[in-house]
Amino acid sequence: MSEPDHLAAVRESYDTVAADYLRLVVPPEGMDPVSRAMLAAFAELVRESGGGEVADLGCGPGRVTAYLRGLGVSAFGVDVSGGMIALARRAYPGLRFLRGSMADLDLPDGALGGILAWYSVHHTPVEQLPSLFAEFHRVLAPGGHLLLGGHAGEPQLLRPAWSYGHPVSYASHLVPVGRLVELLEGAGFAVTTRLEQPDPKREGRSYVCLLAMPAAERHAAG
Repeated sequence: MSEPDHLAAVRESYDTVAADYLRLVVPPEGMDPVSRAMLAAFAELVRESGGGEVADLGCGPGRVTAYLRGLGVSAFGVDVSGGMIALARRAYPGLRFLRGSMADLDLPDGALGGILAWYSVHHTPVEQLPSLFAEFHRVLAPGGHLLLGGHAGEPQLLRPAWSYGHPVSYASHLVPVGRLVELLEGAGFAVTTRLEQPDPKREGRSYVCLLAMPAAERHAAG
């Protein structure tokens, strides 16, 4: 099967910027307190639900994967970029990192206790988000939890020519937070927590965190 154009662009771009991404992006310890609190809440929910492995989808150089492990969950990383996976394996040899697409996971149904998609979904074209979220739902165990963190805003397609000091070919697809919630619900999730912070540097854009779980489990818990 041939690689979709948008996925090839993401892979090639992050292979190109990998080293400078690691240098320029703050590690989890340097994130804002709200983001760290959401990661901590996610880890606690996974532990209270019986544990199970957590997949950090779009893990990049593995720093958030390692941070989750430090919060007491069994985490591993998946990324389409071989360059990012190489950095992650070098930095955290005791953790597992797999090269692959979050849209087509080599995992059985219900294999995961949790899914983290941290600033990784926005490179997926909007029309492909339903199938992406359906894949998340497929691999998440009953009672499992999803934390989606990323950018939100009025619908627009962003095509930066340069990023992290290098030419890139990927695109970013902005979606309003309400639309993200609708798409998750359409894939079988119930959104349990919705947190949105305005981006102080870009009018009409925000940072969003959505906690969700399979809808049947949410109704049972309620």
